[in-house]
Amino acid sequence: MTDSRPLILSCPLPRSLELIFAPDRLAALRAGYRIVETTDEDLPGLPDAVLAEARYIIGQPPLDMATLARLASLRCIFNVESNLINNMPYDEVFRRGIHVVTTGAVFAQPVAEIGLGFALSLLRNIHGADADFRAGAELWGGDGNAAARLLTGAEVGIIGFGDLGRAVARVLTGFAPRLRIYDPWLPASKLRDAGARPCGLDEVLSQSDVVFCTAAVTSENRSFLGAEAFASMRKGAAFLLLSRADVVDFAALMAAVRSGHILAASDVFPEEPLAADHPVRSIPGFLLSAHRAGALDIAFKRMGEMVLEDLALLDRDLPPMVCKRAERETVARFRSKPVTRN
Repeated sequence: MTDSRPLILSCPLPRSLELIFAPDRLAALRAGYRIVETTDEDLPGLPDAVLAEARYIIGQPPLDMATLARLASLRCIFNVESNLINNMPYDEVFRRGIHVVTTGAVFAQPVAEIGLGFALSLLRNIHGADADFRAGAELWGGDGNAAARLLTGAEVGIIGFGDLGRAVARVLTGFAPRLRIYDPWLPASKLRDAGARPCGLDEVLSQSDVVFCTAAVTSENRSFLGAEAFASMRKGAAFLLLSRADVVDFAALMAAVRSGHILAASDVFPEEPLAADHPVRSIPGFLLSAHRAGALDIAFKRMGEMVLEDLALLDRDLPPMVCKRAERETVARFRSKPVTRN
């Protein structure tokens, strides 16, 4: 008997199907679809008959024109890593009506929440006071608050207003910040709708007590925040790097914190894992987190739910609506490094 279930090519590394689908949801996936497990490297070597029948891909393997031509039935590529990768001929993908979607929005809320934690810790020196207490050098009462500031009512800037930037704005709502946003890809009305003041980058940097950097890396903005940008910030301001390290000149950021001009926190680094002797480990005023902000099981499992919901729509000849669809005008401009571990 011929198996008429749609065929999925699965190559989601560094994720796995077991990571992103709860056991019952993975069982539903396997019941509803034929799944061919492969890797980015092995996919082009699959038999022509398998490639010709594949309707969906879970993962975002490199696809050249020849391999894409063999994927005659392909309807949608589900990127479950989160970073859209410039590794395929997007013009041809879109010409054929193939959807490219990402589940990256699952990380926005958990990253925004830890970003809020970073901001509060930097403004109130929570992490430093804890270390002092453990060392027997604690300062009691007001003596421990010489440089403390409130987040409530603070001047806050957000650089980049995609899913993560919008989540940061939401978690800040209760603090009633005076919010400035810089995002050259969005019209001013979208920023005003979020209760923010649309601003140039210079104003966001120079007029903020706290700056959240949530911008994705693109072909246009690699290392666009350097020594001059950090020097323009208010003395004692906090800079939170939540997206990707390549948007900053990391050496310049370290120098700005080492000099005492600003405070900083980062969940991302130029190389990961970070070398044991990397100088950032010894800089006072630099709060460090090992790219763990979004890596919660609840977020990973939400990925699987998103994929299943959109598969159900696509099976009915409807467009995907849960995962975020890549835009033909911008998708090839993203340059974030894919993660290598979950």
